[in-house]
Amino acid sequence: MILLAVDALGKAYGTRSLFESLSFGLAEGDRVGLVGPNGSGKSTLLKILAGLETSDRGTRSVRGGVRIGYVPQDPVFPPGVTVAQTIAGALGGVDDEERPGRIAQALGRGGFAGGEADVDALSGGWKKRLAIAREQATDPDILLLDEPTNHLDVDGILWLERLLAERARAFVVVSHDRYFLEHVTTRMLELNRAYPTGLFEAAGPYSAFLERRADFLRGQAAWQASLANTVRREIAWLRRGAKARSTKARGRIKEATRLIDELADTRARGLTATAGIDFTATQRRTRKLLVARGVTMSLGGRRLFEGLDLTLTPGTRVGLLGPNGSGKTTLLDVLAGARVPDAGTIERADGLRLIRFEQDRSALDPEQPLRRALAPEGDAVVFQGRSVHVVSWAKRFLFRAEQLELPVGRLSGGEQARVLIARLMREPADILVLDEPTNDLDIPTLEVLEDSLAEFDGGLVLVTHDRFMLDRVSTTIVALDGAGGVETFADYGQWEAARSVVAPATRAVTPAAAPRRRAPSRRLGYLEQREWDGMERAILDAETTLRACETAVEDPAIASDPAALQARYAALEAARTAVDQLYARWAELEAKQA
Repeated sequence: MILLAVDALGKAYGTRSLFESLSFGLAEGDRVGLVGPNGSGKSTLLKILAGLETSDRGTRSVRGGVRIGYVPQDPVFPPGVTVAQTIAGALGGVDDEERPGRIAQALGRGGFAGGEADVDALSGGWKKRLAIAREQATDPDILLLDEPTNHLDVDGILWLERLLAERARAFVVVSHDRYFLEHVTTRMLELNRAYPTGLFEAAGPYSAFLERRADFLRGQAAWQASLANTVRREIAWLRRGAKARSTKARGRIKEATRLIDELADTRARGLTATAGIDFTATQRRTRKLLVARGVTMSLGGRRLFEGLDLTLTPGTRVGLLGPNGSGKTTLLDVLAGARVPDAGTIERADGLRLIRFEQDRSALDPEQPLRRALAPEGDAVVFQGRSVHVVSWAKRFLFRAEQLELPVGRLSGGEQARVLIARLMREPADILVLDEPTNDLDIPTLEVLEDSLAEFDGGLVLVTHDRFMLDRVSTTIVALDGAGGVETFADYGQWEAARSVVAPATRAVTPAAAPRRRAPSRRLGYLEQREWDGMERAILDAETTLRACETAVEDPAIASDPAALQARYAALEAARTAVDQLYARWAELEAKQA
């Protein structure tokens, strides 16, 4: 059943057309990922689907009674309100007796311990959770999400994946997180002028979309080559002095002109620019660039990390993981010398050149024109020993010449990220310290950034929620748990296996599918062996508790008791966490016996 459809949709800003003649529908159960280069109109299209913006032409049709929820890229909340008040504010059309239960459900599913917290005091990640929980509380038939993984840590992204799998009836999500798209979507749409209709559609997850798009582009390239050969023959015929003396000759001239125009249009559509990102190392031959020994740090009386040891050498690329508030940015401050640790030592090579990317973009002056932000000392920059004019430098990062006088504050998030990357590239570095550089970047730019980081010869410390980038770029993973603990892993896959993050369907395994004990191993100590012997029983008990909690929250008898409902949702989240921790411990003990 079609819930929402658009036909021949077109939108332009000034003389710049975002898209033309878009036509597609959303049916019940659709789980759609929407991708495309920065500036292709993804956010605008989402607002049109939500009814918040009008198109220049074409139609939008919504089935009667269909409720649409919309989560913007940067949610805005009224000042001075609590979490519960924020959710309540979205429930204006809900009956009074039903409203407390909806609020309690939203708080429980969102992972909030209570509703009294001040929204202004929440971190960016928890504000994003609140925005998603607020829309879910309205029980929408279609949920539209614009970059929902921005500001979420990895735990938050995994929470969102579970929420969409369990609760969403149909959704469209704009995201550049490729792992997230792979896990949650059953259909992909790409907005890109490279396609004849401006839109490419493929059934299946992100990996299936990549395969089908590659097939399409290969076919389009073959067709374009064939068309080019035809055009060359027609041009040769025209040059021989064809005269339109007969109807047949006039028709051929007209057809040749049409083919020439079609080829020019196809070639213009096929030109997809990517940013020219290329970080330059100093080629320093020092074996150890930075050595941290026993580094410990606390903030506000809370221990963030303790006894951290880290050695950065040329070619070492460290991915830094941990929940929001675990101290990742603080650790970057310590490594960069902006903070002094409570204990431990940091040894840096003489004359170390450390370049840092800040996630809050406070280094950008919103009033400064783009020209000066890119080239602060004149009309040229020096890159890899040669002078590059600011127009060429801007073009390298996908800016047009007419944008150079535009204030930086009027640029999009992705464009501001590219300005910061352009600044980093101007100076050779021994160590790059990057704090969430992937926010707002489109997938083509992410791929170029990955290539440059993977080829960077210096040291790298990278904080990002983009799991695909972590997996591809990092040579080691350092994980903070937010309670002082620090662990090191060979790669992202090993970290994920240690956590044993199981999908909801895997959690609800039958007793027969639970992990089986192995024969005793000499690698386990006495206490660990006892723990291993009781692991199967502990997991089965924990999963029994989890299923009981899942049943309890569906009990209609407590639907009108918000306090009881919230308590049961909190118990459900605790039960899920307990199962996750047991599986993680099981994987850890099993690895010792491998």
